[in-house]
Amino acid sequence: MTRNSTRQASVRDAEIAVEQQHVDVVYDRLEELRAFAENREKAGYEHRSATVPGAQFERDVFVYNAAKRVADIDAQHEGLVFGRLDSDDDKTRHIGRLGLRDASYKPLLLDWRAPAAAPFYQATPTDRKGVIRRRVIRCSGQQVIDVTDDLLDNDATDVAVVGDGALMAALTRKRTGQMRDIVATIQAEQDAAIRAPGRGATVITGGPGTGKTVVALHRAAYLLYSDRRRYEGAGILIVGPSAVFMRYIERVLPSLGEDAAALFSLGELFPGVETTARDTAAVAAVKGSGRMRKLLARAARLRPVDAPRQLSIVYKGEVLRLEAEELDGLRRQVHAKGLKPNAAKTEAGRALLVALWRQAKPLIDNLVPAEFSRELGGRNEFLAFLDRWWPLLKPTDILPTLADRRRLATAASGVLSRSETNLLATSFGTGEFTISDVPLLDELDQILGRPPKSPHSNRESGVAELSTIQDRMFTRAARAHRGPDYDGYAHIIVDEAQDLSPMQWRMLGRRGQLAGWTIVGDAAQSSWPDPSESRAAERAALGRGPRHRFHLSTNYRNSAEIFDYAAEIVRREVPNADIPQAVRSTGIEPKEVSVAAPDLLAEVSRQVTEALSQVEGTVGVVATPQRQTELAAAFAEEERVLLVGPLESKGLEYDAVVVVDFDAIVRDYTIRVGYVVLTRATQLMIRIDPT
Repeated sequence: MTRNSTRQASVRDAEIAVEQQHVDVVYDRLEELRAFAENREKAGYEHRSATVPGAQFERDVFVYNAAKRVADIDAQHEGLVFGRLDSDDDKTRHIGRLGLRDASYKPLLLDWRAPAAAPFYQATPTDRKGVIRRRVIRCSGQQVIDVTDDLLDNDATDVAVVGDGALMAALTRKRTGQMRDIVATIQAEQDAAIRAPGRGATVITGGPGTGKTVVALHRAAYLLYSDRRRYEGAGILIVGPSAVFMRYIERVLPSLGEDAAALFSLGELFPGVETTARDTAAVAAVKGSGRMRKLLARAARLRPVDAPRQLSIVYKGEVLRLEAEELDGLRRQVHAKGLKPNAAKTEAGRALLVALWRQAKPLIDNLVPAEFSRELGGRNEFLAFLDRWWPLLKPTDILPTLADRRRLATAASGVLSRSETNLLATSFGTGEFTISDVPLLDELDQILGRPPKSPHSNRESGVAELSTIQDRMFTRAARAHRGPDYDGYAHIIVDEAQDLSPMQWRMLGRRGQLAGWTIVGDAAQSSWPDPSESRAAERAALGRGPRHRFHLSTNYRNSAEIFDYAAEIVRREVPNADIPQAVRSTGIEPKEVSVAAPDLLAEVSRQVTEALSQVEGTVGVVATPQRQTELAAAFAEEERVLLVGPLESKGLEYDAVVVVDFDAIVRDYTIRVGYVVLTRATQLMIRIDPT
């Protein structure tokens, strides 16, 4: 070891020791606060004698807040202290996951979202914002293991500087299969988007690897901090493209101490339906089109499949009969009044009675209308007929009936072509709802109107012990979420927004009628075939509020070698693609392998094994659904290997990626989806194609 390197190691050790002293003080104070909160929670439970409703409420709030404080402390215990600012005013400020003061109210730790912490992310050498040195502190548990500094004031020669920047260290860290927060390494352009106003719509664009998703998640944490009453009270909804993606990001907000956001994939946004199944691109394009609105409105007004075709009833010795044609005419008459079908049952019964009255009037002397309606309308046989002829409908009842080609053709007349109608009928006949069906179910729900709920549907069973609001909402079960159809959110975050269909935008618009929005996307990665129609639907969903636009220009994920390869391919078909600048180079070029078709699976297995030996983290294998079926058994036992489809790979990242049959991916989807696939790797990318 040279004299210079020895001196650097000595400086590093000394600086680590300094930070360890402060970290020890922070954790000691944290334990004091945790013990205090636990004692308050315990004291609240001891008030079992509270019988007055007001006293019960106070007790519950007391216990809930104490338990929440304990949970917040526990959630942020790991990596609690991660930054330090040394400023021109000779003050030292430590930055962390929460704000903390000592017993005399002197600040020990600034919450990273606080205005005073903003220079940690915003200061640059050309605009120091009063910062001399910015330090990132890495901890394992309560132990400081490293520090890395950025010196922003070159004239400060008496300040120790350790390391060559925290960002690069973070970028080269292995991937684990779940997204990490970037709270210690947020860059200035990312911080500006995170701290944008919550009202209106914040639109964040940028190419692959620019951190759009993680910025959006940190933005959710920032909004909750900035106006907790509003955003925790009404809620934040985060919508992602797939269940795989939602599992990938689910730990980011809890690691930042926030659990008030609801996370749903596009396949989970209708009550009672959770699907990961996908239609072919051609079928999804039809189902996602705004033309489906008219088709679904017609389908909701078709005669139910099991509806009786004749009504025959005896009144005062006379047989009164309504045949199929007249019943269909009455149905059209009721629908013409503009009522939602599930709200029109009373009107349907009235229409039947009027038609029967007209038959009975010439046959029965001294017929009194009120008496006729009361007697006939109260009969069990008439009510049973009405229940079958005008049943309360559910969207999940209607959509499968469109597998009947004649029924679908009636609803689709003048809306879809014959080939499109056949595609839909085949899809609806599979017996499985797809992600593209979810907005159709949601649209039908609006068209039909909700059936009335049973007055006993929410009745709870007895509780054998003291139960508080805190028990039911926080500690003993997952916090009660608002459900996939809740429509009062204060803010909605939409990731991979470039892929949303017009029908999906309508579905989200219904949930965000009172909301601010954060929209994240990149047009060059879009899989939706008609961007103009989707943009119009997006504008309708977002409303007329202000727009705040942010563009992220730096690729932090891919090495320059991998990204240059992907960028060259996408530019051939998408010359105006938004191409960010990769910040690091590894010297490892992407590998292209051609192999005879019969040997493809064996070659994939060989390349995956080699990749596992070269990287410490995860290896993603991306292939079309047909190829996935063939590959599934080969990697079932390897935890570090993750097999995903092209669309499911959106938003994910791996240390190494093996792309199987790239030409098939482009053929079945688009070059834009192929671009997504080629930009998932942080270190190593291998492309294997059959010859």
